Amino acid sequence: MTRMLATASLLALALAAGTVPAAAQSATPNWPTRPIELIVPWTAGGGVDIVARAMAQAMTGDLGQNVYVTNREGAGGTLGFRALLAAAADGHVLAAGPATPVTNAPYLVKGVSYDADSFEYICQYFENVFALVVRADSPHTTAKDLIAAARAAEHPLTYGSPGVGSIGHLSAENAAAALNMKVQHVPFRGDAAGLPVLLKGDIDFLVPAVSSVRGQNVRVLAVFSDERHPSLPDVPTAKELGVERSLSQGLNGLFAPKGIAAPVKAALERACAAAVKSEPVTKALENTGQVAAYLDSAQFRARILDDYKLKGELIRRLGLESN
Repeated sequence: MTRMLATASLLALALAAGTVPAAAQSATPNWPTRPIELIVPWTAGGGVDIVARAMAQAMTGDLGQNVYVTNREGAGGTLGFRALLAAAADGHVLAAGPATPVTNAPYLVKGVSYDADSFEYICQYFENVFALVVRADSPHTTAKDLIAAARAAEHPLTYGSPGVGSIGHLSAENAAAALNMKVQHVPFRGDAAGLPVLLKGDIDFLVPAVSSVRGQNVRVLAVFSDERHPSLPDVPTAKELGVERSLSQGLNGLFAPKGIAAPVKAALERACAAAVKSEPVTKALENTGQVAAYLDSAQFRARILDDYKLKGELIRRLGLESN
């Protein structure tokens, strides 16, 4: 009994001094009681998966239970989020990855039975920034050159994106409408498929993720993000060019089933905040060309809901909404 009282006293002193290990600070009564599954709705080996595995590694130390990744790819990421929707709201099943299955898919994919209010938002941990790029020898040397050409052209300028309804597609159409550009969309199955077509000169520009064109023979004219990309400090944002309400870039974060207990959600949020600053995650982001961008639960939720509304307006205007 004396030993137990002494241990309790030491713990109380440590709490007051702020010296309790992260795992103890994150602990909540009776949670976690088993390993935590982190659903990644994308294939193994890609940038989303690599960063998610680094997050799992870092969070394992904070939460006191193993955090492991399960890849459930398919149907534009919606299979993974359907699995999350069906999971118990006890904090032992989470999802990690891009928000597009939540912000885009409910409008575009038949049979999706959820919307942006169907999940809990734990945190955002990185942004996959998309850009407007041309081949290195393009006559359009700046974004303003390209915008002027698209306004004056007799025939619309052609551009490629990773597919109909993708961030690249919607970002380009949103910018074109705001800037009075005449453009024609050419969808591809991902950035890798569109890049050779751009380099051959068969399309005028491409809207890929910045991470997809690193080291390629292209010129980046603008980025679709709130701030300039750290690796492209001289490249303007779409907002700087006059797109007042620019689409959010690829928002990547942690999601949970609706209704998890507040203490569990708070512990996960703390673990996420610490993980973003950890060495494994920092290295994974650097190696995949991503930008660390932490948002807490409330900030992430607000951003998702705003993006979901804007995507809905644009998808309906383009006539892309599924019946």
